[in-house]
Amino acid sequence: MEANASRSARARVREELAKEILDAARGRLAVEGPAGLSLRAVARDLGMVPSALYRYYESRDALLTALIIEAYRGLGERAEAADRSVPPDDLPKRWFATTDAIRDWGLTHPQEWALIFGSPVPGYRAPQETNAVAAAVYASLGRLLRDAWRAGRLHPPPVTIPADLRVDLSSIGETVVGEAPDEVAVAAVVALGHLLGAMSLELFGQYNNAIFARDALWQIRMELAARAAGLDLPPR
Repeated sequence: MEANASRSARARVREELAKEILDAARGRLAVEGPAGLSLRAVARDLGMVPSALYRYYESRDALLTALIIEAYRGLGERAEAADRSVPPDDLPKRWFATTDAIRDWGLTHPQEWALIFGSPVPGYRAPQETNAVAAAVYASLGRLLRDAWRAGRLHPPPVTIPADLRVDLSSIGETVVGEAPDEVAVAAVVALGHLLGAMSLELFGQYNNAIFARDALWQIRMELAARAAGLDLPPR
């Protein structure tokens, strides 16, 4: 019993220190950006020797992967909670609740947003394990569009989908829109492109000294994004 208790205490200590390391790394992202992240700098911020840090994260890439997974998980949870807070059949309200939640998360986590949606980090290749948590973010919008399609309230614009693109869309369909046809998967990609583009313009300073009524612009852009994807919205 004492041995089990001792292992449990060590596990809690290790978990807490791993969290502190991630918090310190997020602070470093704000100063140096993802490309400048180093284990030595994080260790120095925590008053640790670098060799101690390597017992938790064996490399800079391992630390970046942990940060990416946590960012995707946090964003995905925020989007899903917003979607599930609205009655399932109120599709327009679900759309705006979900997209607003994604924007709110991005505005309060700009460094993490840049990490997962900004420029690729030189020399870093994200492992396969990041795909599942990334899919959770996209699944909130995909689930909404799939529900709209099932209800006959999604009418994507008619487009010709080449065979090679249909191959790409097959994996998106499995993880994002389920059994819905490829046209719904295209609608999800279109909607996500509008959303990510709008957020990146805002977060990366492209509106500075030009657009000040950003809440209003966001609402208009998300309405246009929904219509571009084919989602029925009532007149506003």
